[in-house]
Amino acid sequence: MATKPPKADPVQDAPQVAAPQHAAAGLPAIGHTLRVAQQQMGIKRTALTLLSVNQKDGFDCPGCAWPEPDHRHKAEFCENGAKAVAEEATLRRVTPEFFAAHPVADLAHRSGYWLGQQGRLTHPMYLSEGAERYEPVTWERAFDIIAEEITALDSPDEAVFYTSGRTSNEAAFLYQLFARELGTNNLPDCSNMCHESSGSALSETIGIGKGSVLLEDLYKADLIIVAGQNPGTNHPRMLSALEKAKANGARIISVNPLPEAGLERFKNPQTPKGLTSGSSLTDLFLQIRIGGDQALFRLLNKLIVETEGAVDEAFVRDHTHGYEEFAAAARAADWDETLTATGLDPRTIQEAMDLILASERTIVCWAMGLTQHKHAVPTIREVVNFLLLRGNIGRPGAGVCPVRGHSNVQGDRTMGIFERPAPAFLDALEREFGFAPPREHGYDVVRAIRALRDGEAKVFFAMGGNFVSASPDTEVTEAAMRRARLTVHASTKLNRSHVVTGARALILPTLGRTERDLQSSGEQFVTVEDSMGMVHASRGRLDPASAHLLSEPAIVCRMARRVLGENSRVPWEEFEKDYATVRDRIARVIPGFEDFNARVARPGGFALPHAPRDERRFPTATGKANFTAAPVEYPKLPEGRLLLQTLRSHDQYNTTIYGLDDRYRGIRNGRRIVLVNPEDARELKVADGSYVDLVSEWTDGVERRAPGFRVVHYPTARGCAAAYYPETNVLVPLDATADVSNTPASKSVVVRLEQSATD
Repeated sequence: MATKPPKADPVQDAPQVAAPQHAAAGLPAIGHTLRVAQQQMGIKRTALTLLSVNQKDGFDCPGCAWPEPDHRHKAEFCENGAKAVAEEATLRRVTPEFFAAHPVADLAHRSGYWLGQQGRLTHPMYLSEGAERYEPVTWERAFDIIAEEITALDSPDEAVFYTSGRTSNEAAFLYQLFARELGTNNLPDCSNMCHESSGSALSETIGIGKGSVLLEDLYKADLIIVAGQNPGTNHPRMLSALEKAKANGARIISVNPLPEAGLERFKNPQTPKGLTSGSSLTDLFLQIRIGGDQALFRLLNKLIVETEGAVDEAFVRDHTHGYEEFAAAARAADWDETLTATGLDPRTIQEAMDLILASERTIVCWAMGLTQHKHAVPTIREVVNFLLLRGNIGRPGAGVCPVRGHSNVQGDRTMGIFERPAPAFLDALEREFGFAPPREHGYDVVRAIRALRDGEAKVFFAMGGNFVSASPDTEVTEAAMRRARLTVHASTKLNRSHVVTGARALILPTLGRTERDLQSSGEQFVTVEDSMGMVHASRGRLDPASAHLLSEPAIVCRMARRVLGENSRVPWEEFEKDYATVRDRIARVIPGFEDFNARVARPGGFALPHAPRDERRFPTATGKANFTAAPVEYPKLPEGRLLLQTLRSHDQYNTTIYGLDDRYRGIRNGRRIVLVNPEDARELKVADGSYVDLVSEWTDGVERRAPGFRVVHYPTARGCAAAYYPETNVLVPLDATADVSNTPASKSVVVRLEQSATD
């Protein structure tokens, strides 16, 4: 049998620290995976469930969005994916009796780890105005409550509909359809907080806000640059692809302020070699200063432009726009400024150039280490400049590769979850469904929080996710949520967002990816889109955790019928009965999904069209790929301060905390730690093992403090530090965002360290 969830909240401020590791996965990963899975699911359920993860006839892992290879291993999952599956398929249950025993005030003092460990939600729960506890409620009454609050609004724009990346294509399409028939484009999603900068930069430069490579391209590449990303923790299955690329002759450059075990050596648990010696992955490690990536790529571009024969002149002439202005800016790049911005030395940069010039096919991969800075969008534009110079977009084995986090976060955007929809998409909706969608732009995440804070939004509905913990400026976000008239969360598990509520609150328990979805027309499946634009089916195999669960499509359809009433032109009841009818409509509305039902029935699914990759056609305003020439920016660090990046531990996926260890970094039984370079620590007079408060410094003059962090001497880049989120989200102001994308600037936070009262 599975173990019971912890009754007491474990102590989290006394971590044990050992030396960091220099290899990822291997036998320790297998042992940890099996131990966690059996604790949550038991032995038999573990075997039945894990063997269906990421299989062509199984379900898509609810963790990351890394694509599956065509030829799959029987254990096509990673350690963190197995943890995600185990927590969804757990035998632990959060019943009405649990809520009766735990007032909201009690739950509000619990850690996110403890809340998540309690298990699956089983019943719709309602917190009435002024009540101390959630109480069970029927689905009919829950939808009545939603309708009462929405119909009482002065405008549909006083409602906010948030989406987590876990939501399927079918549910996401229905969700945005409901919001737009209601009359609002207030559709913020988790992309706003992570890869919005990628979408903004790529849309402007190549005409589509998605990556241009497929998995096979990694295997064909001569050079792969992994910048601002830690695959070992955040996308572990990517390590298998990098290993195969290396076996095929690729070289790998890692650009990161932290040495990461997975990029040093990968012990592939699926091979005999992996269980022993493993494979060295990184050929060159550029330990860059936080926020120095734009300066680095600008200097690399200068060196390419000034090297005879290095520029692909035919590609630049035939397929690009703006080269001359860009080239002038590149030639003006300053070596001294670059070395200051990056912390690198000339010899290492020249080593990188030697690898770059020797490569005919180059891919640049990145994640939130590039996207969450004030100058994130110009940084990613500079990466595009770098690839365009040598014709590395629209060539096999080359291209841009933003690596998304959540499973189906990219698919949700494709389905129309966006506060600034394209006119062509709205036109297609209007033709298909016969109502006029709103045209004014809605709220993204940051603007939604402002609207709630200022009383301009009164109803907040979240389809999955943990909005309160994921958002910046924790105190401001929580105060904003408490001003709402109604907060609603469609969820599988308990999290902090359920205990930071509006005047009224609902928890709507929903099916997970692992569970069978039976509707009146029979068993259903859903679809997802991975980080590389591949669309495939996902079919749950387990019995639902409770007879009282509804699927996400069913929740949306029943809510729409109750709120919109008989005047709705959308056949919501038909859509709930049979998801194939939803896919038929998607096929008529969204380009690339023609004949959707037939194509997704093929094992492995299908690739969405990508004009830059497929045709070297760039659907931009100029009709070509656009070079850009933004001024070089990088964070300036006052004396006696450090530049902090927020990151995940290895026992974590986004705000879901699986455990209190970070095995690869040598941290056990704790999360409130700050990684500091030993030389910086000596200058700042902070001893290894001492406790400090992290105090962020911004131009608004407001002091934001995260107390009680243990100092861990660690080989970070000089002047840089790192600590886990969501504990450090309190340090990031709501208005500290990336230019253009409005993504929170969580990767470059100027902090001072003050002796903690707990030391």
